[in-house]
Order: sequence, then structure tokens, then C-alpha cells
Amino acid sequence: MTYSDPSRITIYGCGPDEAGLFRELAPCFGVTPTITDAPVSEANIQLASGSRCISVGHKTPIANATLLALGQVGVKYISTRSIGYNHIDVEYAAEAGISVGNVVYSPDSVADYTLMMMLMAVRDAKSIIRRADIHDYRLSEARGKELRDLTVGVIGTGRIGAAVIDRLRGFGCRILAHDNHPKAAVDYVPLDDLLRRSDIVTLHAPLYAETRHLLNRQRMEQMKPGAYIVNTGRGALIDTDALVSALVSGRLGGAALDVLEGEEDIFYADCRSTPIESKALLRLQELPNVLISPHTAYYTDRALSDTVENSIINCLKFEGGNQHG
Repeated sequence: MTYSDPSRITIYGCGPDEAGLFRELAPCFGVTPTITDAPVSEANIQLASGSRCISVGHKTPIANATLLALGQVGVKYISTRSIGYNHIDVEYAAEAGISVGNVVYSPDSVADYTLMMMLMAVRDAKSIIRRADIHDYRLSEARGKELRDLTVGVIGTGRIGAAVIDRLRGFGCRILAHDNHPKAAVDYVPLDDLLRRSDIVTLHAPLYAETRHLLNRQRMEQMKPGAYIVNTGRGALIDTDALVSALVSGRLGGAALDVLEGEEDIFYADCRSTPIESKALLRLQELPNVLISPHTAYYTDRALSDTVENSIINCLKFEGGNQHG
């Protein structure tokens, strides 16, 4: 039988910045961290031996075989350093005897970034900056738009969506919202109505089976001609092939995407000398009205500190509630 030390937590998929924070904060909580930059897998499962709780990153999906192996070495709890769970089969983990918890971090990181991408999209920032980089300082043929003249549709009004709404109010724009569980003080409308009326649609819904390809070909056809899509949620909320078609045809005015279907093994890697296999990503990056960033909206000092601290707290709360487990 494997002996488990409740003060020991194994930290997987930990970059240098996170590692520094774990080493700084763990002693404050009486925790001894075992840290590796490798994502959890069957190959490094023994690092978790003796730990009832582990912390994992969101960048790499966890295979079910790995979850089973974790359960076999005594792991009972996984704290994922993310809001979303789409990289873990939570139901299978439960069958393996493992509970999974997420973290809460400052919603301001993603909300600020969302507004930045929104503004860049409606001001044609990508084309302007690219021209300036080659010393072409002429005005763009297309004039920019001001948010106060536009209607913005917010899909998903959890902590991040609500923070986006708070920021939008300062710009004087019309705000519409859609959520199955309305919370914010805003004008909630059916999804089809939001799509028809919005000049900008911004996505903040969680990703699960029912929301996969929430914006599909049919729904994009319902959108205003020339409308913009902003996605700082999850890539698979959008049918990427349908998005490419709508942008290439001119049906949509542009897109600003911090997340993308198939981003795994591309985002967070140095691909300068590696062929990119994603045809959709390559095509989107060719388009002058599409902004792409590598899932970085969350990445601020405050959010990272919140993430590390709350991952430790999650594990301690689990241990506190299962002292006799």
C-alpha cells in the first residue's frame, strides 16, 4: 500500500514562472511541492506516488489511461490550473476514484484582453501595424468603427463575461447577452436574436458537448453582414471551417481569436522551424482582418499568482474534508 503525505503535492506541466510561484507560496501553506515541467502521463506517473493531490496545467489533454494509473498510485484529487475542464474526462476520473477541481483567478486578465482584441478588430489594427512595420504610413482605405456606435453581444455571463460587460458600459455601446443562467444586470435575449442584432459577438461560454460549435455555419449566416467575432473562451466553441468560409466570402467583417480548434501542440510551442499542420490556422493568419494570439489572454501577473495559490488551496481543502478518507 502506498503511503500518502497530505502535505505533499505533485505539480505537473509547470513552466518556470509557475514553478517560482509554487516554490514561493507552498511553504506558506505548509506544503512540499514536487515540480516537473512535463505534463502528467503514464511515463512520469511515479512522481505522484505518495501524493493524494496533484496539480495539472491546461495545455495538454490527460489520457484516460493516465487517470487510471493515477488512481492506482493513490491520487484522489486533481486540481487543474484552469477554469475549464475540457482537457480532462471528469466522469472517467470519478470512475477511477479521482475528484477534479478547477481554480478561480482574476477575471480581469481575460476581460481586459477581450476588450483589447475587440478594439483592434474594429480599428483594423493588424493591417495598420503590418504596414507601419514596412514604413507604409498611409491611412487605411477602411475607416475604423467606434464602440459607442455598435451593438456587442456577449455569450456567457459568468465571471469573465460579466467583467467584459462592466468594461463595455464605459464605451457607451449597446450590450446584449445570452446565458442559460442569467446573472448580470444586462439585456438578455435569445441566441438567435443576439446574433442578428450584434455588430460584435464575443464568446465566454464554457466548452462541453452542448456548446461545441456553438457558432456553426447556420448561426454565422444569421449574423449581421460585416459583424466581428471575438473568442477568448475555447476554440471549439466555433466551427473553424465555417468561420474561414464566412471570412473569405466577406460575410463577416473580421475575427479576433485567442483560442482555436486544434491549438494543442501548436500554441505554447516555438514553431518557427516546424511545419504547421493546421491548414485552418495558416489560412486564418493569411487574412488581413483576422487577429490570432496563442491562448494568452489569461496570462498576467495577478492571474498566474491567483492560479498557483488557489491550486494549492484546492488541494488543502480536499485533504481537510477527507482526513479520514
